[in-house]
Amino acid sequence: MANEVKKKVGITETVLRDAHQSLIATRMTTEDMLPIIDKMDEVGYHSLEAWGGATFDACLRFLNEDPWERLRKIKDKAKKTPLQMLFRGQNILGYKHYADDVVEYFVQKSLANGMDIIRIFDALNDIRNLKTAIEATKKYAKQEGRGHVQATLCYTTSPVHNIESFTKLAKELESMGADSICIKDMAALLTPYTAYDLVKAIKSEVKVPVQLHTHFTSGVGDMTYLKAIEAGVDVIDTAISPMAMGTSQPATEPIVATLQGTEYDTGLDLVKLNEIANYFKPLRQKYLDSGLMKQKMLEVDINALMYQVPGGMLSNLYSQLEQQGKTDKFEEVLQEVPRVREDFGYPPLVTPSSQIVGTQAVLNVLAGERYKMISKESKGVVRGEYGKTPVPISDEIRKKIIGDEEAITCRPADLIKPELKQLESEMKEWKEQDEDVLSYALFGQVAEKYFEFRRAQKYKIDGDMVDMENMTHPI
Repeated sequence: MANEVKKKVGITETVLRDAHQSLIATRMTTEDMLPIIDKMDEVGYHSLEAWGGATFDACLRFLNEDPWERLRKIKDKAKKTPLQMLFRGQNILGYKHYADDVVEYFVQKSLANGMDIIRIFDALNDIRNLKTAIEATKKYAKQEGRGHVQATLCYTTSPVHNIESFTKLAKELESMGADSICIKDMAALLTPYTAYDLVKAIKSEVKVPVQLHTHFTSGVGDMTYLKAIEAGVDVIDTAISPMAMGTSQPATEPIVATLQGTEYDTGLDLVKLNEIANYFKPLRQKYLDSGLMKQKMLEVDINALMYQVPGGMLSNLYSQLEQQGKTDKFEEVLQEVPRVREDFGYPPLVTPSSQIVGTQAVLNVLAGERYKMISKESKGVVRGEYGKTPVPISDEIRKKIIGDEEAITCRPADLIKPELKQLESEMKEWKEQDEDVLSYALFGQVAEKYFEFRRAQKYKIDGDMVDMENMTHPI
């Protein structure tokens, strides 16, 4: 019996975060989510991925929602199931590096507001950029009574990425204090037999649980999970079927059905899962009708294996070209992506490196000349602002992009002075909760526009009495 418990495969449900980030540009509202959380909490999932990634940005920028309030509302309904988030190391949930004091405070507030598991990654697999977030999670876990560090290796392929290098990285992450290891296959590059060998190798070297995250973009996700399970992976990420496949994760129900009655049985009830699927079916149709969910993102694209473009990045590239009226250049841009990636030292393509490489590929194609136009973020990668690239960038590319500027070789955050107090001073007129300073730190003017909307809603004159005493900026 003990052996069976050990082999039982855990399921992390991604529908509240990565599934809709991948399929509908993170536009699912809190109002859409809340009615089904109670039932999801009864299923017995390993965890619910409910926050992080682009959800924070989308809440503020597009949905006029407070992401902190979303977290609190979900936690209030998910009383049994741990909540999980994606955390971009020194980038937190933004697109640049922040000072250590901001990273630490964000971790503290995430745990205080209900987060249980923090999946921490760095786009370059530079473990120096994980250090502060890992240490902060460990520190505040004792204070809050919750806080699991899931340290992450971003899977990719290149001349320097292989099973040996990833196994070495997993051991380093464990030694840094990881409570579990995640293999994050954001571009659906991990094929089934390689997954088997990779999981076997990592499980033979680390004692903590190993979780696997992949997407369905290339069409091999189900098979990759099955071989990883046979190799001993402990937990996998899936999405309930109406919000699964395409650029999202493999579907939850078929995996659960496949494992039923085997030594890997998840223990999840298909009847309960069907109730959840039935809830999301009309939402899927709503997103299709609105145009948020595009047919192109629902198709299997074997090009993912050639171009290494993650699901969310595919939709971003297409959107950028659509805005320019240049969708006929889509294939050319896909072909340019791996060339830019090679020039930039073979970074894994995950936020923010995926956006940086993708945007530079678009610029190269639209300009008709490589690196005629260069984004400031591309300069940042080459300068070393994001950390150490897996392969040193050639002198030729460095010269072309940053000229004679000196590159950064230390941990980039060592060059950033503490900034929390200054940020608090800048946004004090908008502060209604401690967490607001973190929203402002990450998204500046976008956050201010939300704060303005929030104030207008709070004091909207609709015939009722207005609380003038607390109304600092009457409208």
